[in-house]
Amino acid sequence: MKRVTTIDAELARRGAEDGERAAQLHHQIAVLIGTDPAALAPWETHLEHCADVDLAMAAVADLAAVAPADTAAALDDDVVARRLVRLLGVSSELGRHLAAHPADLAQVVREPARMPAAEITADLCADVGASVDGTGFLVADGDPSIGADRLRLANDRHLVRIAARDVGAIESIDIVDDIAAELADLADAIVTVALALARAENPDHADARLAIIAMGKCGAQELNYISDVDVIHVAEPARDDVTGQQAVMVASRLAGAVARICSTHSAAGSIWQVDAALRPEGNAGPLVRTMDSMTIYYRKWAKNWEFQALLKARPMAGDLELGQRFCDFVAPMVWQVGEREHFVAEVRAMRARVVDLIPAKEKDRQIKLGSGGLRDVEFTVQLLQLVHGRHDESLRGRSTLGALKALAAGGYISRGDAKRLDNAYRLERLMEHRVQMFRMRRTHLLPADDRGLRRIGRSIGVRSAEQTREVWGATTRAVLRTHNKVFYSPLVEAVARIPSDEFQLAPTAVEDRMRALGFKDPRAALGHIKALTQGTSRAVRIQAQLMPVMLEWLADAPSPDRGLLAFRTVSEALGDSHWYLRALRDEGAMAQRLATVLASSRYAVDMLYRAPETVQILAEEDLRPRAAADVGREMAAVAARHETVEDAVAAVRAVRRRELFRIVVASILGKTNCLETGRGLADLAGATVDAGLTVVAREVEDPPRIGVVAMGRWGGAEMSYASDADALFIVEDSKDPEVTARATAMVSRLRNLLALPGPDPKLDLDAGLRPEGKSGPLVRTLSSYLAYYRSWSSTWESQALVRAAHGAGDRDLTGRLLERIDRLRWPEGGLTRSQFAEIRRLKARMESERIPRGVDRQRHLKLGPGGLSDVEWTAQVLQMQHAAELPALRTTSTVEALDAALAGGLMSEAQHEALREAWIHASRMRNAIVVSRGKASDVIPTGIEDLDGVARVMGLGVGSSEQLIEEHLRLSRLASKAVEELFWSA
Repeated sequence: MKRVTTIDAELARRGAEDGERAAQLHHQIAVLIGTDPAALAPWETHLEHCADVDLAMAAVADLAAVAPADTAAALDDDVVARRLVRLLGVSSELGRHLAAHPADLAQVVREPARMPAAEITADLCADVGASVDGTGFLVADGDPSIGADRLRLANDRHLVRIAARDVGAIESIDIVDDIAAELADLADAIVTVALALARAENPDHADARLAIIAMGKCGAQELNYISDVDVIHVAEPARDDVTGQQAVMVASRLAGAVARICSTHSAAGSIWQVDAALRPEGNAGPLVRTMDSMTIYYRKWAKNWEFQALLKARPMAGDLELGQRFCDFVAPMVWQVGEREHFVAEVRAMRARVVDLIPAKEKDRQIKLGSGGLRDVEFTVQLLQLVHGRHDESLRGRSTLGALKALAAGGYISRGDAKRLDNAYRLERLMEHRVQMFRMRRTHLLPADDRGLRRIGRSIGVRSAEQTREVWGATTRAVLRTHNKVFYSPLVEAVARIPSDEFQLAPTAVEDRMRALGFKDPRAALGHIKALTQGTSRAVRIQAQLMPVMLEWLADAPSPDRGLLAFRTVSEALGDSHWYLRALRDEGAMAQRLATVLASSRYAVDMLYRAPETVQILAEEDLRPRAAADVGREMAAVAARHETVEDAVAAVRAVRRRELFRIVVASILGKTNCLETGRGLADLAGATVDAGLTVVAREVEDPPRIGVVAMGRWGGAEMSYASDADALFIVEDSKDPEVTARATAMVSRLRNLLALPGPDPKLDLDAGLRPEGKSGPLVRTLSSYLAYYRSWSSTWESQALVRAAHGAGDRDLTGRLLERIDRLRWPEGGLTRSQFAEIRRLKARMESERIPRGVDRQRHLKLGPGGLSDVEWTAQVLQMQHAAELPALRTTSTVEALDAALAGGLMSEAQHEALREAWIHASRMRNAIVVSRGKASDVIPTGIEDLDGVARVMGLGVGSSEQLIEEHLRLSRLASKAVEELFWSA
């Protein structure tokens, strides 16, 4: 059965809000142009894709009433009808203009194509009767006021033509930049002809050469439909008998007349405002200056933002040769402003200030100035241009989209980020155009009402007000994310600080510069730079962009030569990885972090050499050690993906390597202190052993429950990079003797797999503190441990148990053992005199036997006076003496034990401070030695270079090696005095 619809219902389906009124207009139009009022005409199919159906219908009716035949002809041509309906549905003002001037309908009928700028100017000149006079100036004939009205009408006629091309495009968003450029061409022509009219008003106009310089959007040739046209005026005498002052006076009258002609509203309408506020001294300065005056101002007084504004400058009207001379004069200063002091900070502050000044009710509707709006894209692009354009002339374009394309081609911004900004900028400019076209008024606000939002939405291809809000919100969020990443990148600020001349030094000068930066082998360094920056690939372009600032950052670290070699090695290893260079350029402080790490730490560099992809961690915002549970879950997951035990443990070790690198980096960059580092290393050891036990259990039928008690520094959560994981291994009690054998096999297998040489740092599970030492069984049952400690353990074993804690495996087993040994480590009544004497004898023997011959005891961090062992043994003795009555002392942490001893009145504040500071300083230095030199040592190095490297890792400045030694000797001397009082003399 054929569907029957009424005219008003069908028009409502196509988008009319008032179907009945639309039907009445349909009938009126049909009668006027001679079509069937009882049926929809073919042209009305285009209403479905029209921004405002009601507006379009009313405008067609008005046009048909004054020009029925022309309207009928336009609507009869399907292609023309599509353009006309879309135009009238977007702009009520252009609809009124066509009704008042129906002859301009020809601008819609004509084939849409961009008119060359010269043709636009010639057309306007013909309208106002302007021609070149005998002195070579373009001057209008007749009454200037009549010519001004003709110019206003001609402007509207060209706006109709441009708008028809715009809305008639298959995808208006694709030509938004071309439309903006033609609008700028129209502005150039308007100002040119307005100047001709101004000359007609001023008989002495030939005394002055006046150049009008386009700025802002007009200068960039990305003008809106209705916008202020920002300009600067430059004048020079036209003849030798005219003074500069006379020329400025004449040119000022001409410039004032141009502004009046363009901005005055008459019966013929108005054009737009000519705004000269960007001139030197702004509105407080003279409207026109000579070149000499401009030269003095821009060389002496101009602020950074003024040069940023001049990025868009181009001659638009008047004396184009003079205008070009001005632009050529300021261009070098524009491209040097990026290295001025505080430039980047000022640009960022200026952008933030603009956002802060937006009224609260407009913040979410501001297309131009709001967060995620046009200004964020423009400021991002301009900042990159001004920083990198100093040495790359391909970036010196005026238009935003053109510059964005050049930045992406040069590798200064990722293709993905450039595409996102390009898409967003086009869409936001299109929305801004549609908002302005409605009433042809200067506005940058999205409508607040649903009908207005629906009209804007339909003009860009969405159907409802809510969808318009969603598209706007998604677009601004995408812009803001990219803007924040790029605009606030530390790399941009760092590059800006490098003087322009350092990008183009002669080879000998480069060597001198490298030597001044601290490179000991400049030629080798230049070889690395050449290898990284020669060629034409995108990767090479990004490396070339990074290199100057990487050199600055490497120079701030202990070993620039080693750092540059490591950078080359890592970069070559990851050269085919799409994320690596992109991350260095885009991911916050990654590049600076990498430079610092590479030039500071042989330990970290060795991990990167073995697994370069580990560098990804530097891009993470939070570098602090991850929670043990999170790491454990990841280890279990990666192990589960491998079939063989060997591969599964290797995968676990790879996770450990990455997390170890995270801990090292956090320490180097000052994100963690030594206590956090020790805790992170202990947690990582526990997670690794836990995951490893699960893996090796695969090989054992009916695997037993195994608990691992962490001892020593692992138990105290005070591990250093050089620490083994001291451990006791417990197996569940069983009548089956094979249970212990299976457990021993599992533990042996795990120890071997974790200690194998390979790309990942090994983890030694040291069982030397087990009952009976190396002659005792590797694994015991819980009852065996309890029996041994009940009957056979010695004083030193009780002391070792002070730092016993759950390490890995079965918590029930370790918990039961720890609970039962508390009587040994926290004995009732404390230590006996003989036990205390035994501990002292053992301590003295260790110091005499374990310090290598020829080593200065003062430089031994562990066994020297006031060293780690002194502090730890003092704390442990106090714990064993008093923990039974002071529960706060029942801790495995040395620092916590010292704090509890102070709180319990067992030491003075001076003793506590001396012991605590000495222990922390020695622990930091011990870690710094490993980090800097790549190998463990308890002895402070004697070489100045090694010492300086250790000092730099510890956060001290260049040449701080002597200060480091002095501080160590001071702290160890104070700690040794406290140890004498609390340990030896107690």
